[in-house]
Amino acid sequence: MKKFFSVRNHATDTDYAFLLLRIITGIAFILHGWGKIQAPMSWMGPDSAIPGIFQFLAALSEFGGGICLILGLLTRLASLGLTFTMIVAVYFHAVILGDPFVSKGGGSYELGALYFCISVLFLVSGPGRFSIDSKLFGTK
Repeated sequence: MKKFFSVRNHATDTDYAFLLLRIITGIAFILHGWGKIQAPMSWMGPDSAIPGIFQFLAALSEFGGGICLILGLLTRLASLGLTFTMIVAVYFHAVILGDPFVSKGGGSYELGALYFCISVLFLVSGPGRFSIDSKLFGTK
């Protein structure tokens, strides 16, 4: 498990870039998850076909995952949850709703796809040296 959470050695400028990306993305996920975490089992409304447990997992991954990204704490685990949440979000908007990639006023799946890519980046590369994971689990 320590190997999964240990942090790779990167150049210092790359670690600063990861820190900046973690903070901005973490804030965005917290803001997206804030309303959901207020009613975690029912944020999609009473007529939703999505079971409450899946709504809870999405709310937790966005809000809690955002906090973890900012801190660089359990980053790969948080990124795993965010990756799955963004897969569902992109599928929902692209396939179920038929939204375009970029829209001029309606729904789109551009943002979900972007957050998916960022989540995969942190899942694969880790949080960088300027993180709590680095202090707790060391570098490799």
